Amino acid sequence: MTRIFSGVKPTGHLTLGNYLGAVRQWAVVDQHRADALFCVVDLHALTVDHDPGRVRRLSRQAATLLLASGLDPELCTVFVQSHVDEHARLSYLLECVATDGEMRRMIQYKEKATRERERGGSVRLSLLTYPVLMAADILAYGTDEVPVGDDQTQHVELTRDLAVRFNQRYGHTFVVPRAVRPEVGARVMNLQEPTSKMGKSDDVGPGVVYLLDEPDAVRKKIMRAVTDSGSGQDVVYDREARPGVSNLLEILAACEGGNPEALSGVYESYGALKKDTAEAVVELLRPVQERHKQLCADPAYVEGVLRDGAEKARGMARPRVDAAYRAIGLLAAG
Repeated sequence: MTRIFSGVKPTGHLTLGNYLGAVRQWAVVDQHRADALFCVVDLHALTVDHDPGRVRRLSRQAATLLLASGLDPELCTVFVQSHVDEHARLSYLLECVATDGEMRRMIQYKEKATRERERGGSVRLSLLTYPVLMAADILAYGTDEVPVGDDQTQHVELTRDLAVRFNQRYGHTFVVPRAVRPEVGARVMNLQEPTSKMGKSDDVGPGVVYLLDEPDAVRKKIMRAVTDSGSGQDVVYDREARPGVSNLLEILAACEGGNPEALSGVYESYGALKKDTAEAVVELLRPVQERHKQLCADPAYVEGVLRDGAEKARGMARPRVDAAYRAIGLLAAG
């Protein structure tokens, strides 16, 4: 059976972009067709300056929202990264296989390091090496497929390179994974800056719809979305020339299962498109928010799911990571 691994980083509240681009696909499709593992990758949240209490709160919230979104612990494995030591164990071995040049070519490292320096902060070594930890997350489980957005494709390519290199030098140990992408809604853009991704980590403004936003807040954000100046009120799907309108069409299409180009012919004004998009998003999020409220009232259930998930994940990862330790030349523990 195909094995899938993916995760969410608890650096901010989960957004509509996270849901449409990844989480819904996990719940509706991936957990039913594959041996799937979904992880709150909390170790990755430590690569930048952070508040420890906030990381813990966001980790619990992310796990709860994954379950509220339809992930079923009877069908898939849901756990927290730091609860499974094999991630950190394997990460060091892969650092001994990766090169400095590979790390410094990572686009996300360049962008995040630049922003950190501009703020007057220092760049942590873990920010440079975190793609190796991501590779360890994937390779520890014999993963076949990694559902990712465009911004993470480079990291999956690095993972593939490290797996092949390790296998060639030390003997076949790892499955070489491949990246897979959903067709619609893979990259939801910021409502105020439609050429930038709707990110949870560094934007708290009106351009981001969060999964736990109240319905009125959702409507207000979408009705105030930037469209495209100087181009009249024609509703045309064109990612390059009309990014604002195209983003709304993609969101509506992803909510309703339609096609953004076909939807563009339905609307004669931006206002009508915005209204329908807002209502579609409100209805999409309603069951997620209701289930989230129920789960928050039963924290013992969530804790039990994460405990059982970590135990199951540990059982999958440990034999492969132990084999990697032996292959690379380390003595077996007594």
